[in-house]
Amino acid sequence: MNTPSPSAPSGPRPGLRRVAVLGGGPGGLYTARLLKRARPDWEVELYEEHHPEDTFGFGVGMSSATQRNLGQSDPDTLREILGVARHGYGSRLHVRDGAARLDGRDQLAIARATLLQILHRYAEKSGVTMHIGRVDDHRSIDADVVVAADGAGSPTRRALAEELGAGVHQGRQLYLWCGTDFALPDALFAPVHTAFGTFTTHAYPYADDRSTFLVETDEQTWRAAGLDVAAEQTPPGGSDETSIAYLQDIFAEELQGHRLLGNRTRWTRFRTVRCARWHAGNVVLVGDAAHTAHYSIGSGTKLAMEDAIALCDALTSHEIRDGQALTEAFERYQTQRSSSVERLQGLADRSQLWWESYVRRLDMSPEQLVMSFVSRAGNVPLEVFAERTPEIVGPALADYAGQTVPADAAVVPWVVDQPLHTAGRTFDRRVLGADDLADGSIVTLTSDVADTWGVEASALVATCSLLIGRGTAGIRLTGPPTRAAVLRRLDLAERLRLELTDVDALIVVDGPEELLTDLAAGLVSGRTALISLQKESTS
Repeated sequence: MNTPSPSAPSGPRPGLRRVAVLGGGPGGLYTARLLKRARPDWEVELYEEHHPEDTFGFGVGMSSATQRNLGQSDPDTLREILGVARHGYGSRLHVRDGAARLDGRDQLAIARATLLQILHRYAEKSGVTMHIGRVDDHRSIDADVVVAADGAGSPTRRALAEELGAGVHQGRQLYLWCGTDFALPDALFAPVHTAFGTFTTHAYPYADDRSTFLVETDEQTWRAAGLDVAAEQTPPGGSDETSIAYLQDIFAEELQGHRLLGNRTRWTRFRTVRCARWHAGNVVLVGDAAHTAHYSIGSGTKLAMEDAIALCDALTSHEIRDGQALTEAFERYQTQRSSSVERLQGLADRSQLWWESYVRRLDMSPEQLVMSFVSRAGNVPLEVFAERTPEIVGPALADYAGQTVPADAAVVPWVVDQPLHTAGRTFDRRVLGADDLADGSIVTLTSDVADTWGVEASALVATCSLLIGRGTAGIRLTGPPTRAAVLRRLDLAERLRLELTDVDALIVVDGPEELLTDLAAGLVSGRTALISLQKESTS
């Protein structure tokens, strides 16, 4: 097959026959397995530097939606995954004055090495040819299709960055992946305060005797603790044993006397990868090579394996006899996946910003923190969360309103209709009316800042502080009526409320009535004190 590619085959072939997969992670192995199973006559070869037993990392999570997708595409593989995975653990979030627990009946985690062994075995069983211990460049491989599943640091993506429109954004926090040699009863999100600053763990069980134990902190704390020096002294491919020992000591209570385990464990910053195009010539990207989403929403394996399903469908649902047909197949794949990936990346971006500012919320009540946590990405509607977890939402609503929500009340209208007594003023409900703006004491600012904790947002916070210092009673944030913009305003309002604590100022977020659920969640989680309703459409 003639292909307009950076990885050109040695000569024309009658249709697609040879597929090379670069990378033996979940996305690469699953792509190879599905393609060979769907087209037994194709030559499918996989190239991976490391043996499955030698993988780095600890546990990986898998959502119930991903389990359903895998079950539809490959029930045998899913059945074996479910047989060895850890199921049904909850999540416990800690603040200074206590903790709150969320049920986790749909949670599933599995050792990364175990998952790779299962996927490797099923790929081989399907007839995939494995080249383990080999690192091949996409330009040197003779194949009709090259699937780049070579991870977040993808050499293939870097080589084709211009054609792919690739970009990488680096986060603020530093983090490292550890494990520990016991199973936590629940996922754990807990801060530890030191003389240098705060370290926070994201930890969860993935086997009967193992848990992932990720720790993150800000750069100032990291340097003050001397961990920057330890990082510099860690050899390539090694684990930062100095940092591991330090973290094992400060998290001794959470570890219950157990060890922290390293596996090429070193400090890094999360890199969010985005590509305008997921293919160039006969090369197509899957998983982290094409896109990444912050670890706090646990979606890397999900995205990679769902990419594999979509790519297999795109390549096998139509006959591909030339380069144009191959390009069209790649475009079908990206079209099918891009909206889901972009949505998840948007959720992950907001979640990442929330975690980068987590320590600022430690004075919240446990119930309010959970409300802030669950609504951080805009993924769980308030009324749905209230129905699923009344034991959490009930106390949070009572804390918000100073009274218990009636059993027959619709949650969102009830939240909006609660009175507010603050800053020497009384409001009958949490919706600001035109009359409340008439005297000019509340200043309206237009904002659509994507990075709540970035330079532009900091300048706006400084402006608000100046206005309030001059006697302004409150700040009303308005802007585009889209949902993404409203969620960004709520995040910015939360920063204003967290930082302007020395003044008694009202913070108001403006949004359309059709987004009342999001606005109500902003009220209960403490992001804003009041809301106002726009007339514009969100379309």
